[in-house]
Amino acid sequence: MKKINIWKFLTIFLLALLVSLVGIYLYKNEFFSRDYELTDELGGNIFPSAILSVAATDAVVIKPVDKFYLGNPKSGFMIRIKSGRTNSKVRISLGATPFFEESVSEFVLTESRTEYLIYPDVIWKYNALKENSQPTPVSVSVDVEMNGKDLGQKVRTYSVRSINECLLAYFDRKFVFHDTGIFFAAYVNEEHPMIDKLLREALNTRLVNRFLGYQINSPSSVEKQVYALWNVLQKRNFKYSSVSTTSLSSNVVFSQRVRTLDDAFESSQVNCVDGSVLFASLLRAINIDPILVRMPGHMFVGYYLDKDHKKKDFLETTMIGDVNLDEFFPEEQLDSTMVGKSQNEMSRITFEKSKEYANKKFDQNLAAINAHRRFYMYLEISKEVRRRIQPIGK
Repeated sequence: MKKINIWKFLTIFLLALLVSLVGIYLYKNEFFSRDYELTDELGGNIFPSAILSVAATDAVVIKPVDKFYLGNPKSGFMIRIKSGRTNSKVRISLGATPFFEESVSEFVLTESRTEYLIYPDVIWKYNALKENSQPTPVSVSVDVEMNGKDLGQKVRTYSVRSINECLLAYFDRKFVFHDTGIFFAAYVNEEHPMIDKLLREALNTRLVNRFLGYQINSPSSVEKQVYALWNVLQKRNFKYSSVSTTSLSSNVVFSQRVRTLDDAFESSQVNCVDGSVLFASLLRAINIDPILVRMPGHMFVGYYLDKDHKKKDFLETTMIGDVNLDEFFPEEQLDSTMVGKSQNEMSRITFEKSKEYANKKFDQNLAAINAHRRFYMYLEISKEVRRRIQPIGK
């Protein structure tokens, strides 16, 4: 009886040992196939303006929601994968597209049996991104190896949005809302070549002799400079155009169409956003600190009247163009009073009325702005913002 029990015990022991050894062997050699997923935070959308504006900065506006991630989140693409053994080695090959080159990235997953998000290196073709003027589908292919074992290829179709689409906000994979209105700063381009020409035209009006910014630090000096900019834009006959919608809809991302300065100068058309970023560009160029104020369906521009930022004023830039003032001030019937006025007289009236209208709008929406309600924004185009968001240029 004892011999039978001993043999039974030895049999069970040897079977358990064999199972353990086989398990260790399979674990070390990654015998079990591991799947992965090619994904992103923006629901399959690529925004060139978002990529270009942070390419040369350390800013990460679209942040990972997971604890375990590797690589640079600015790449946009993510590989979701579960690690095998401790210090698993992962190699990711990203195929070439019209918008980026082929690239290979390698990572070490230090934790075993842990789900990671990996951001592979992306070698963007920045000129191709700048020139993309309408939504374009692109197939992105990726190959992944873990500890030398090929996990196969994945292909996913993305939508590369137009350079004119600004990412306003998005819902992440945990359904948390993120405001990304800071990307409007990418369309404020104080270094555009046309800026100097406009400033020269403004000086030729003799409304100001020089653009001094805050050197005199007097509100009246700042107002004169701002009016000179207003006046020269009116002389260029910019027309109001309400085009602002994008061509694609999404339940993940929200975007706004914005004309670049090149588009605005070429077409001589602006809407509330275009006019605001154009005017902010001019203000930045003469060292006056601008503000972009946004609310659902509208935007206007503000500026500080002193270098200490204690006083500020606002402008309704849609009034730069040939607009019906009675729509803004129906009770005053202003259009009838403009008959017989010179261009400069009309310019001064619209400038003052623009400030009156924009300041009233700001006061009406101040509570929502201070409460950071969705799609409300008070964005100073400051040095700090410029360190995070660069102009996208052309």
